[in-house]
Amino acid sequence: MHRLLVLFAMTLPAGPALAAPSAAEGAKLVQEKRCETCHNNKMLGDAKAIYLRKDRKVTSREKLKSQVAACNSELNLQLFPEDEEHIAEHLNQTYYKFKK
Repeated sequence: MHRLLVLFAMTLPAGPALAAPSAAEGAKLVQEKRCETCHNNKMLGDAKAIYLRKDRKVTSREKLKSQVAACNSELNLQLFPEDEEHIAEHLNQTYYKFKK
């Protein structure tokens, strides 16, 4: 019986956790969670400047993911890890352009 369950589980389609991050989904989440409102306040009215400033903290894909996770934690946004991945993908495609 155990073997049958294992075989059945192996035939199930992969869930969304295995899907590639979606920049479009990330853009929706940024809007939904009002991320740019916080950035707007920090950058004195120019939310996008936080991504483009010369002294930015985010200098790699890993640091981008870490920063998104930090915002999620600090602001209690209640994002799932895959949501963070979507947001990081959106920000990378829109502003950072880090190679994979």
